[in-house]
Amino acid sequence: MGYKRIGEEISFADLAVSKSLEHNRSVKLMDRINEVVNWRDVEALLIEYYQVGKATEGADAYSPILLLKCMLLQKWFRIPSDPELENQINDRISFKKFLGLPLDKASPDHSTFSRFRSRLSKGAMIQLNNVVLQEFAKRGLSINEGIAIDARLVKSASHPISSKDLKAIQEKRNSPAGKLDRNGKALKFSRDLESDWTVKNDVPHYGIKEHASVDVNSGFVLATIMTPASIHDTKYLPYLALASCHTKDPIETIYADKGYHGEPNRSFLHLNEIEDGIMRKDTKTAKLTGIEIERNKKISKKRYIVEQYFGLSHLHNNAYRARFTTVLKNTWDAMFRQMAFNLFRGSKILATA
Repeated sequence: MGYKRIGEEISFADLAVSKSLEHNRSVKLMDRINEVVNWRDVEALLIEYYQVGKATEGADAYSPILLLKCMLLQKWFRIPSDPELENQINDRISFKKFLGLPLDKASPDHSTFSRFRSRLSKGAMIQLNNVVLQEFAKRGLSINEGIAIDARLVKSASHPISSKDLKAIQEKRNSPAGKLDRNGKALKFSRDLESDWTVKNDVPHYGIKEHASVDVNSGFVLATIMTPASIHDTKYLPYLALASCHTKDPIETIYADKGYHGEPNRSFLHLNEIEDGIMRKDTKTAKLTGIEIERNKKISKKRYIVEQYFGLSHLHNNAYRARFTTVLKNTWDAMFRQMAFNLFRGSKILATA
């Protein structure tokens, strides 16, 4: 079994519409992105992590680079579901041009997109985003001179239930009977059992939490991960610092709000020779001095960039609500959003330059 040959033959329909695409804004956007990313490097990494079976029988699989581009289209054009993505690819000439899919060829089935996500590991997505960021670094864009980190709450894909009911469902799911549906078949669809409760600003929240780090100069998303909502932000500063190292250059400064204040994080920064950009807060034994208040104001002007990313993805990608019912799948979704965001932002910065 190999990969389907796509884009090797040009039909009369492709030639007929090529003239009309010269002034298509979507095509211009995707052409601009094609100019700033080396798809060959991305494809080589994808093939390493995403291998089809070796059987000679059966239909050829779609190439992983085509499926990855489909995932990016879904993020750039705010397509809410896989069936709708399949429909849009079949309907839009600009999409087929970006994918190298002839007009007389149908889009991959929406179930193919789901299987593609499940076959890509978290490590593969980290490496893919690393390749993209290294490409921008080669072009002279800042990657990790200084990073801003923060976390935001994300609503669960399932409706909220009490902690007591959640625990009962979790216990049932761990039993043999809990893994079967009403017809006695393997359970395919289930509610979110990994979200939990937390309280922020005296408002209860049921869901998960996204932790992210963003470069303060270029605004690239360097790392993102999902956890249950009850996990405290401060625990993920070391992880985000390590996951943000995409080049040989060390991180110079880490900026963060008062939620990351504490001796463990300050010690981590000191041991790794990273400048401390964590905002200070009042403690039981000491109030903030005037100098510390002014320092906090200067830091807030740097760390706003991560809140800007949260705001944009909230507005354009419905990132305030989880798409899937497991933390792992939502982490994949966040990493696809990270790649789409960085490609769009990097292409825009380079085009302006």
